[in-house]
Amino acid sequence: MKAKHQRLILAVAALCGVAGAGVLAASALRDEAAYFRTPVEIAGGKAAVGEAMRLGGMVAKGSIVRQADGLTIRFVATDGQASVPVEYTGIVPDLFGEESGMIADGRMRADGTFVADRILAKHDERYMPPQMGEMPKNMKAAVEG
Repeated sequence: MKAKHQRLILAVAALCGVAGAGVLAASALRDEAAYFRTPVEIAGGKAAVGEAMRLGGMVAKGSIVRQADGLTIRFVATDGQASVPVEYTGIVPDLFGEESGMIADGRMRADGTFVADRILAKHDERYMPPQMGEMPKNMKAAVEG
């Protein structure tokens, strides 16, 4: 076989390898992509059953119910206009609580419940860990300043 043909075969093989790697990468990213949805969007039918997504909103007051197993909680996420029931099994963040912001990664179930795989608690820029106690006055002035 001539050198010219060998180079052509090598170039075609390399091109096929790069294309195959691209297809595999795109497939992996598609499975991990999660759209951010609000309770209004979910109530409006923009979320398909089983679709991976992120739900953002506030935890409704009085809605947190802990199950007997000690790990499963149920609560209602709201944005002030619509509400979505959420179920999560696992340890919740320290900042998670009623009337606090949260983001949940998960999927919608056919019964309209959002089943979360992960819960993130949102906080503002003035957050101080409980171990530090109150914010020192000089820090408070800098933040509010």
